[in-house]
Amino acid sequence: MYQKLLHTIRSYQASKICVAFSGGVDSTLVLKACLDAGAEVYPVLFQTVLHPAAELGEAQKIANGLGVPLQVMAIDEFQYPEILKNTPERCYYCKRALFVMLREYAFQNSCKVIVDGTNSDDLLEYRPGLRALGELKIHSPAAESGLTKKDVRALCAEFGLEVSKKPSSPCLATRLPYHTLITKEALKMIEEGEKALKLLGFTQVRVRKHGDIARIEVLGAEMEKAFRQYRLIAEKLKEIGFGYVTLDLECFRSGSMDLYINKENESWMSINCSTE
Repeated sequence: MYQKLLHTIRSYQASKICVAFSGGVDSTLVLKACLDAGAEVYPVLFQTVLHPAAELGEAQKIANGLGVPLQVMAIDEFQYPEILKNTPERCYYCKRALFVMLREYAFQNSCKVIVDGTNSDDLLEYRPGLRALGELKIHSPAAESGLTKKDVRALCAEFGLEVSKKPSSPCLATRLPYHTLITKEALKMIEEGEKALKLLGFTQVRVRKHGDIARIEVLGAEMEKAFRQYRLIAEKLKEIGFGYVTLDLECFRSGSMDLYINKENESWMSINCSTE
């Protein structure tokens, strides 16, 4: 699997590669592979208001461990009304804004190729942001090599990278129903709610905000623990400002806000993974 990933990266024939690096398991493997493929690598982290603040420190630590300096690029999504409207196309507008900035940085550093950490599983989900990557000619070597999330984690574990077990941490806007205006207050409540649950020992959580209702998702294996601590959980979430606190009986589900998207009427499937 890893040799195929290296072959894909080398096929770009680029001496310098700019890596969109989040500090997550996918982009960490891609960053390491670009280094192992012999490229001069320029990893860039997007520091945004829609992502948990803790991600920066973790990403910096991983980049240092791989021996490469990390460039941090700040962006304020509140400057983009099309993002704040939170339509089902939000991810497209956000990705496009981010990667237009990244293309300029890559150009300034003579990087002819930009890569990200998209894996092949991502292509099967509702991810309109992939269309923006295709339009901007961003390569996704893990997806192009057919690597699944499971493959990526297995390779990271094989290389002894601590990030191999790191839970996914998508942008905080995914916790809001579509067409709900994104506000700084809402993002802060979501971030503080998830932090409070993690401090109680829950490993992978989502606090979905429906008005003043917190819909909590935890792993199935941790549901009994949630039932035992229901009073404390309710207390913590109400302290943050939620009026009602609920526990989703269907447990943790990535992309649960996308369940009622009519994908046949969306253009998300138009992405050409090869970006040729």
